Amino acid sequence: MKIFGRQDLLPLVGLAAAIVVLFSAPISRLFSFARQVEEQSGLALVPALVMLAVVLIVHEVRKRYQAQTDAAVAATMRREADIRTEETERLVSFGQALGRSSDFDAIRVSIARYLPAIAGTERIWVLVREGTQWEALAGDTRGSEETLRWGDLAEQLLAGQAGDGDDAHAVGFPLMAGSSAIGVLGVRMTDGPLLPERRRAVEAAAPLLALSIRHAQLAREVRENSVRDALTGCFTRGHAMEVIDAELRRARRSQEPVSLIVFDVDRLKDVNDRHGHLCGDAVLAVIGKRMREVLRGSDLKCRYSGEQFLVLLPETPVPGARRVAETLRREVADRPVPWAGEDLRITASFGLAHALPGEVNVQALIARADHAQYRAKEEGGNCVRIAADTTPVAADGDSRHHAQ
Repeated sequence: MKIFGRQDLLPLVGLAAAIVVLFSAPISRLFSFARQVEEQSGLALVPALVMLAVVLIVHEVRKRYQAQTDAAVAATMRREADIRTEETERLVSFGQALGRSSDFDAIRVSIARYLPAIAGTERIWVLVREGTQWEALAGDTRGSEETLRWGDLAEQLLAGQAGDGDDAHAVGFPLMAGSSAIGVLGVRMTDGPLLPERRRAVEAAAPLLALSIRHAQLAREVRENSVRDALTGCFTRGHAMEVIDAELRRARRSQEPVSLIVFDVDRLKDVNDRHGHLCGDAVLAVIGKRMREVLRGSDLKCRYSGEQFLVLLPETPVPGARRVAETLRREVADRPVPWAGEDLRITASFGLAHALPGEVNVQALIARADHAQYRAKEEGGNCVRIAADTTPVAADGDSRHHAQ
């Protein structure tokens, strides 16, 4: 650390010259006296005095340097203490907010409010593993093409691999429940790697978030198990009506799209008449299983009536919902149901509708999808038809594909 700068050189030279001029006579007498003492005593008095002066000057300089160093260290420690205090306050507030969050919507609000300040960036995403799929809890619109890419990135980060390209500065923090990773908290920096103090703060926030997510999952499982159809594993009609009503009201506030699929197993009565009702039950059970395999955990799967099913797709526009319906149609038509040594070929007819802007009438939405599904039935079944008031989508080929 420099004691004097270049700007101090000229004043110091002037001061030295003034001192020499001012004390030239006394200094001359002092040196004359010192030479007389040296001649009489044989001692090297002048060199000793010079050395003593140098030592005193060096000592004073070192004292000043040490004082400045101590002050700088103390200031740094105060700054670090202030930063850690702020980190602790943010983490405490985040933990308290999560503690009051009993469902995923409340957790999303807490994430949006506190995590950007903790991580030092708005580019935060949270993915939760639902079976073999990744569901975006924050930082992405469910149903977006980004979810799949971020799911791949989450797998890489959980495996300890760095991202590539735009994700080179993405850092993933596993959300652990016991010894299992239930999700990933991701932070993507645009101007360099994540700073150590930010990494430390996010690492402390991740267990709090994981615990809250796990509690919400368990609470949801308890609620869902009490309102599920035992045969298909889908929700019952009464519960589905409540969920659709809540989702429509949420969509009206957020202006997010909502789509609804209604489908019916074609000619199930013929299956019951030919093979018996146990065979018909087996067909319905297989349909429920394939719905769980194809659909997201956030999608509502309901057994609406005997052989009729309903699927609610939150935050999904018509093109995405149409792809989902086609995928379900193929899963039903292309995979026979084994029964008594025979492969039963089953098909289903699908109707699709989307919620109109500001719509909260559950029955009206279901009626439009049901009418579209009735048209699919009239046209031979095993196809997807869209409600007439639904926004047109770009044609990608006829959605009707009869089983071979």
